[in-house]
Amino acid sequence: MADSTLISTPFTAASTAEDVLRGLDLTGVRAIVTGSSSGIGAETARALAAAGAEVTLAVRNTAAGEAVAESIRESTGSMRPRVAPLDLADPATVAQFAEAWRGPLHLLINNAGVVTGGLERTREGWEVQFATNHLGHFALAAGLHGALALGASDRGPARIVAVSSTAHMRSGIDFDDLHFAHRSYDPQIAYAQSKTANSLFAVEATRRWAANGIVANAVNPGGVSTGLQRNFTPQQRQSLEAAEAAGVFTYKTVEQGAATSIVAAVWPAFGHSGGHYLDDAQEAYPVPNDVDLAQHPHGVKEWALDPDLARRLWIVSTDLLSV
Repeated sequence: MADSTLISTPFTAASTAEDVLRGLDLTGVRAIVTGSSSGIGAETARALAAAGAEVTLAVRNTAAGEAVAESIRESTGSMRPRVAPLDLADPATVAQFAEAWRGPLHLLINNAGVVTGGLERTREGWEVQFATNHLGHFALAAGLHGALALGASDRGPARIVAVSSTAHMRSGIDFDDLHFAHRSYDPQIAYAQSKTANSLFAVEATRRWAANGIVANAVNPGGVSTGLQRNFTPQQRQSLEAAEAAGVFTYKTVEQGAATSIVAAVWPAFGHSGGHYLDDAQEAYPVPNDVDLAQHPHGVKEWALDPDLARRLWIVSTDLLSV
């Protein structure tokens, strides 16, 4: 299902973040990477810092963040990243983070994510995966809109990278029961819904904010073994193993997993056009909502790019957060 109108790059599934950044100087670029105390987020931050960017690690565990910041300084010889507390499941700390930011912001990488093995709720009663993976990042981006707009006027287009997942192909958005108040809870479906939400955010953020010089794109980093899997139930692990056996994905290193986020962050075409979904460093091809994941493991379902659904989700999210 190749489409010549899709944005392509010279990078592949085997490319690393360092490959993408080779020869680029990001001096003067101010970047925030959420969930950067380990895994793909830490590697994304390391690669950006090594290229000269001024990086802030937005993390829930600040002790782990400080250790990563020091490791980045030692391994790259670059400026030590700043570490700031951020709990995406807590709207108050998201607001505090955004309010404390000073000056322009050129790059926001919404990388953090959680997977639960069972139903968990925030103090507001929201399902934790949707609250953390989508609502927290939505509120963060909204709170930093002014800084991003300032960054755009400072250096050209500001970018938001929303880290989604091939899991989005399992579920669209259930607007009638976002938080599983009535339907049986399935952690895989809940995670999938949150990852579809990440992509829809990129669609609507671009529509609303492109006039301010801000574009957003969603990425699938691919299969990477990180702390995200630590809460998997046996059923979730079996599902993952079955997907691997079916050829849905092959495991990448964290360096390869971070590459697609870096492509969305620096590749010229994605600085002037948003609302795309990237897979293996390329813009993914859209597929019908009824196709099976195993048939098109590198596609993006239509429900994750639908502009009407994106507008609806934005309004619902705004109402929930009163942003």
